[in-house]
Amino acid sequence: MNWKRLRKAGVAALAFALIFSLLPAVAFADAVVGETVVTLGADLTPQQRDAILKEMNVDRNVQIVEVTNEEEHRYLGKYVSKATIGTRALSSAKITLAEKGAGITVKTNNITHITETMYANALITAGVKDAEVYVTAPTQVSGTAGLTGILKAFETATDTKISDEQKEVANEEMVRTSELGEKIGDPDKAAQFMMDLKQRMAEEKPETPEEFRNLIINVSNEYNINLSNQDIEQLTQLLQRLSELNIDWGALSDQVKKLRDNLDEILNSDETKGFLETLLDWLASLLDALKQIFSSESA
Repeated sequence: MNWKRLRKAGVAALAFALIFSLLPAVAFADAVVGETVVTLGADLTPQQRDAILKEMNVDRNVQIVEVTNEEEHRYLGKYVSKATIGTRALSSAKITLAEKGAGITVKTNNITHITETMYANALITAGVKDAEVYVTAPTQVSGTAGLTGILKAFETATDTKISDEQKEVANEEMVRTSELGEKIGDPDKAAQFMMDLKQRMAEEKPETPEEFRNLIINVSNEYNINLSNQDIEQLTQLLQRLSELNIDWGALSDQVKKLRDNLDEILNSDETKGFLETLLDWLASLLDALKQIFSSESA
């Protein structure tokens, strides 16, 4: 059995539930476990607002803040086209504060380009921790604008301010990871690649542009990812900006290693293997049966 393939297939479902905070603790003045804040796109119709609140399973008394299209352009305008961002703010999010040490979990609906792991990685960069996040829209959207609402909800729930620099770096990381995922046809691999870049930064502590470029090239070779010169330059600039944020790189390295260990433990446990083997055997039997049916019909 190809466990490497199974690991890859399972990362998207497991990683977002196992991501731990990699940034120093922030003093949240009014953070209360279980507190929920909803952000709604300012251009939703009244019917769409009601439908999304129902989808989120919250009542009208929940704390609601709006996200405008102008805010979306403010943090994304440097990295994606105006056409991609659009002229209407429709993406919405719900954030619920979790117990200390719970980490970040992300679920999405109608989001086509940004995976749960990409959101989680970007949220960690922005300083978000210990929260359950749900991102949705009334119709299918790319999801690039969703991070703006999540961060605004977190600020409201914790009565804190995330710096514009952190917001911009988090948005750029999310966009670059999404672009790489589309380029290589594997968003989960792109998210893991970005995670490894962070860990290697913590271990090697690059300082010069050349050191950052060499790090990117080395890790991309390990992942068998072919990066263009433009890709390398964009990632170099991103990592340099990331290195300037107030990040505890020792904690980052430890948490990434712990995340990887937890993934290995779950995916390689006897219980998981037994379940996956049973599932794959069932799928093989189903495919054989379908093959026989279609063969009979062709005859």
